[in-house]
Amino acid sequence: MPRAVQIRRFGGPEVMEIAEVPVGEPGPGELRIRHHACGLNFIDVYQRTGLYPNPLPLVLGMEGAGVVEAVGEGVTHLQPGDRAAYAAGQPGAYAEQRVMKAAQVVQLPDAIDFETGAAMMLKGLTAQYLLKKARPVEGLEPGDFVLFHAAAGGVGLIACQWARALGLQLIATAGSAAKCALALEHGAAHAIDYTREDFVERVKAITGGRGVKVVYDSVGKDTFEGSLNCLRPFGLMAAFGNASGPVPPFAPGVLAAKGSLYLTRQTLFTHIATREGTQAMADDLFEVVGSGEVKIRIDQRFALADVAEAHRALEGRRTTGSTILIP
Repeated sequence: MPRAVQIRRFGGPEVMEIAEVPVGEPGPGELRIRHHACGLNFIDVYQRTGLYPNPLPLVLGMEGAGVVEAVGEGVTHLQPGDRAAYAAGQPGAYAEQRVMKAAQVVQLPDAIDFETGAAMMLKGLTAQYLLKKARPVEGLEPGDFVLFHAAAGGVGLIACQWARALGLQLIATAGSAAKCALALEHGAAHAIDYTREDFVERVKAITGGRGVKVVYDSVGKDTFEGSLNCLRPFGLMAAFGNASGPVPPFAPGVLAAKGSLYLTRQTLFTHIATREGTQAMADDLFEVVGSGEVKIRIDQRFALADVAEAHRALEGRRTTGSTILIP
């Protein structure tokens, strides 16, 4: 039977174990894929710890690339032998094989290898919806300032490049001088080391005191209040993660006092709820990667059996760019 990374209880990296998990035939609307590479994302940590609970036992992982082995009734956009990649709404990617819903799986262009496909889908589609859909009420135009936290990570480095291609001035934050340099190298207009500088003061200085139109924040608790203080009137706080922990409850009146601000908590899986929506977003991502305007940086590779080490590196903020697991 194929191997997979499974948890039987929520907890730290030690709860993950390699197990043999039976994989059957795909049913209607499903396919079976053999992975060549799997992506590592912070949502995997949330699911491992139980912050985002799922029924147990659970095979982790939301992103992968490989070859389609079989398709079920009604699946017409893919066939056995196709190269494919996905970001899925249901976990199960940390495995040699899996059966899954076909709607969120797309054909991988020949020019993109499996490792890049596994590293780019969840992160790249996240950058796509943030920059193209999670927009402030006044819109975004070339020259506008946006603030992006954790900009040296997988999503962040894609967003830096894509924002530059759109003509936006992305202000990056990161946790070291080296990570700031990486963000600048990938297209950020400015970079702030938040361990050494007050990012709110720097943002105000960079923008001439006006603030930014939108903040993209996957950090959560540690940056939330400061992020609100970086926004100009009618600005948008687009939260999409909780790397430092969930944001505590707060009074909505705070948004009024700070300039009639908007707040949204986004998730990729709303945006890829339909096959048509998934395909349109993937086509946009494939186009910008294929053009060379966005390059996918893979800085860490781990064997599937070393998944605990990979999670420790991610949680310890010792990673940059994307991280993949090799089955």
